[in-house]
Amino acid sequence: MATEITARPLVELTLPENRAMRLVTQAFLAVAGTVFLAMSAKTKVVLGPVDMSLQTLAVFLLAAAYGSRLAVATVLLYLAEGAFGLPIFQSTPEKGIGLAYMLGTTGGYLAGFVAMAAIVGYAADRGWDRSFFKMLGAVLVAEVVMTAMGFAWLAYLIGAEKAWQFGVVPFIVPDLIKVLLAAAIAPAAWSLLPKHR
Repeated sequence: MATEITARPLVELTLPENRAMRLVTQAFLAVAGTVFLAMSAKTKVVLGPVDMSLQTLAVFLLAAAYGSRLAVATVLLYLAEGAFGLPIFQSTPEKGIGLAYMLGTTGGYLAGFVAMAAIVGYAADRGWDRSFFKMLGAVLVAEVVMTAMGFAWLAYLIGAEKAWQFGVVPFIVPDLIKVLLAAAIAPAAWSLLPKHR
């Protein structure tokens, strides 16, 4: 029974027992999560000719905290907001809004966020977010899946060679840094709550 109590995502500690209040809290967390994702998309770190957003790190952290169901629901809500025309993605509105933007060069990566949330959230549901190495494995798999999805869509639009050159290579090192950060932050958060370990 002890495993069932501890193997749950961090957000479970804040959810009320009452079913109605639990749903209201989850809805609030989902909306707050979309704001967090939008802010991370607009936060850019300039690395030479490449602008890196903090969005993949935000998805990792959200999934680790929320668990798979709430994290996937939050990312889907975020994508729905973007599809309806809210300028919440990295290069909106300057590169278009809504579905026009989502079907552009970043479309595969945006879809990959859902897969990332599911994989990292699944790991958090099983308590892997308490261990750096287990979390590192989950986050690394999620990163590879998201990159593969982004590359596949970009290759369809501009060809495999250009997709690799512009859509993968410049982001390998920055994304590995974000993978390491996410793998370290999740267990660190749990270490601040020793009574729940």
